[in-house]
Amino acid sequence: VYLAFIGGIALLVIKASGEKFDLVTKDYYGEELKYQQVIDESANTAKLSAPVLLNKYDGSLSILFPEEMKGKKKQIDFYLYYAADASKDFRRSLNSDQQEITQSLPRNISGNYDLKLSWSTDSLKYYYEKKVSF
Repeated sequence: VYLAFIGGIALLVIKASGEKFDLVTKDYYGEELKYQQVIDESANTAKLSAPVLLNKYDGSLSILFPEEMKGKKKQIDFYLYYAADASKDFRRSLNSDQQEITQSLPRNISGNYDLKLSWSTDSLKYYYEKKVSF
């Protein structure tokens, strides 16, 4: 019984050491110091007339900005963050003056992601974050 117990524990240790986990960004402390900027940008987003709306389609994600963003030139950073595996992260930067944008997604995207959407227009910066499942 003792040998079976020790063998089981050894097996668990071997399997656990082989697991891959990427729970923290590479520059964790640098990003933490810039977090006040994220708070300020989120406050700008909260002041908009309506929230950002997301629609999931097969293979793409549509983002509808509030009415006051219509016709304004936006520099957008689109980031899908997968906490358990950095290789599944997806990031795109784009420029648009459309109120609604549609971003094509990789074929193998599945699981729970954090959408981190930041954009700037004129002199204001905005930030929006939401959990999304595919």
